[in-house]
Amino acid sequence: MLEKMESINVDQVIEEFETITKDAEKVQREALKKILEENGSAEYLQNLGLNGRTDPESYKACVPLVSHADLEPYIRRIADGDNSRILTGKAITTISLSSGTTQGKSKFVPFNDELMENTMQIYRTSFVFRNKEFPIGKGKALQFIYGSKQFITKGGLTAGTATSHVYRNSKFKSGMKAMQSQCCSPDEVIFGSDYQQSLYCHLLCGLIFCEEIQLVYSTFAHSIVHAFRTFEVVWEELCTDIREGVLSSQVTVPSIQASMSKILKPDPELADLIHRRCSRLSNWYGLIPTLFPNAKYIYGILTGSMEPYLKKLRHYAGELHLMSADYGSSEGWIGANVNPSLPPESATYAVLPNIGYFEFLPLQQNVEDQVLCLKPEPVGLTEVKVGEEYEIIVTNFAGLYRYQLGDVVKVMGFHNSTPELKFVRRSNVLLTINIDKNTEKDLQLSVETAAKLLAEEKLEMVDFTSHVDVSTDPGHYVIFWEISGDASEEVLKECCNCLDRSFADAGYVSSRKVNSIGPLELRVVHKGTFHKILDHYVLLGCALNQFKTPRCVGTVNNAVLQILTDNVAKNYFSTAYV
Repeated sequence: MLEKMESINVDQVIEEFETITKDAEKVQREALKKILEENGSAEYLQNLGLNGRTDPESYKACVPLVSHADLEPYIRRIADGDNSRILTGKAITTISLSSGTTQGKSKFVPFNDELMENTMQIYRTSFVFRNKEFPIGKGKALQFIYGSKQFITKGGLTAGTATSHVYRNSKFKSGMKAMQSQCCSPDEVIFGSDYQQSLYCHLLCGLIFCEEIQLVYSTFAHSIVHAFRTFEVVWEELCTDIREGVLSSQVTVPSIQASMSKILKPDPELADLIHRRCSRLSNWYGLIPTLFPNAKYIYGILTGSMEPYLKKLRHYAGELHLMSADYGSSEGWIGANVNPSLPPESATYAVLPNIGYFEFLPLQQNVEDQVLCLKPEPVGLTEVKVGEEYEIIVTNFAGLYRYQLGDVVKVMGFHNSTPELKFVRRSNVLLTINIDKNTEKDLQLSVETAAKLLAEEKLEMVDFTSHVDVSTDPGHYVIFWEISGDASEEVLKECCNCLDRSFADAGYVSSRKVNSIGPLELRVVHKGTFHKILDHYVLLGCALNQFKTPRCVGTVNNAVLQILTDNVAKNYFSTAYV
């Protein structure tokens, strides 16, 4: 992945982006026509009465809005070996797996060459804008990336996470040579069978090439924070490896050992340099630029469910710029970050109108429609309004038709005629017992408010999740917290009250006041509990860089709930509404 600016025509990429965004409506109609022409013979579309029509009006009239549950029977047939034209005109040969951390199990999603092409187009587009703002010369990148295990479905299809499909793809490998610094870790580390050993060797490779590192990257902010939390524990062992030129005995995977033996040589001077750099840090503030003085930025998905990790990531980053990566999902890509200088909290994504057909379901209804109980109608890509929030509906080249992605976005502006979106939250209600409706964003804001009280004792919230406990009467919210040390009883009791008071949803507040929802419960878990949850999901096949902590656990997350319950150290009940 060596940086070679001459091998990518920056002006051409920018010109192509400007061209497709100047008349986004026309490009959208062309994209829909292409999708329907290529897949018109598919069983799913044949049964909807399109009869060869490819215009948006006919498409919306004939094709219903769907969720993953609606398409799951079709996808399951594909995975089980039915190679007839079910969702697409050409047979699907690869299945992507979602992380499974949101709903307790992985979703199967069709993956094909067109989605791979979309990936490369998104990467190229964001790269040229990124490199204009933060130019990178020849060097290396410390990339905390991991290829999960692939398996063969009952029908003989290759299945694995979307990131694994991308990292293993020959087009990706050749294309990325023109777009990013060379990954400092060998493929054997990236695709190692033990993620903890891979992580250790990622860190070791980063230190060996510390003066050449130009950027630090992982898919999600969680993976970067997890990596440097690990570094705090193993840094002296890493220094010993470099000083003696002998790999730690904790690395036992033969392929990783062999690849690292080609890189690791005795270097006492480097070991002493790293030791001095670490020793002069105060509470690990500015760790990343201290270790890698030539790094230009830290890059990854830093929005949505990753926002709770920003505080710790900024602590490690010091003054180094944090840059949010592009907007996509297991189902496909949406937009590119073409404003890389914006902080993560303000990151926007310009929709590429040629990679799919996009509709937007308004979340705000006008008064007349509300009175008449009329459901809002989706609008087209160029019909959205600045300042309004919408749920995204995706039609792509891999067999998803009018698919409700479950993401809520806010339109922040336009690049030419294509909207620039800010990710707001997942659309599903996370916590509800009575008439209360609290989303993931509501939970996050409540936790952030209460966690500020920990600063009084120089502690921080490591991670969190929630649970709706209806085994009691009335039911109540349970918030699980892992914190960095031992907080006083007084502070934790106040944190519990603050959590309860910080849910601003009117249904929740009124229900608490009349005791139709019971007092909120804060359960503080032992250190390392959320690491056990990570281990659980990795064991199920989730790639470390694709892991997202589930923000609500229930019956579908029974094993996770058991891990949390088994590791409770203390619990408190709110007295906020007494």
